[in-house]
Amino acid sequence: MRLDRGQAWWINLDPTQGAEIQKTRPCVIVAVRPIARARRTVVVVPLTTSGTPRPPLVIPVRCQAKSVYAVTDQIRAVDKARLLTYIETLSVEDMDKIDAALRRVLGL
Repeated sequence: MRLDRGQAWWINLDPTQGAEIQKTRPCVIVAVRPIARARRTVVVVPLTTSGTPRPPLVIPVRCQAKSVYAVTDQIRAVDKARLLTYIETLSVEDMDKIDAALRRVLGL
């Protein structure tokens, strides 16, 4: 499985606890390729169709020709076994928006 930064995948996020984003949903890989290949986990940001933009927490992006939201405060590492189906690779512009939001959320 070739995993690259910016790829969107259907990922099974269950089980979850409390306010964590749950169920099977698209997520975008934010880890760089060498780390994504070397580890049994991969760092992702979930995508959702519900909600409203609230930068830097919720960022509008495009996936599957639809307007969706990257929920950057829900960044998480998931085991690669949770990755179900490759969807597409997000645009450079959308990844730049996600990067900027992650820097603000993480204080980098």
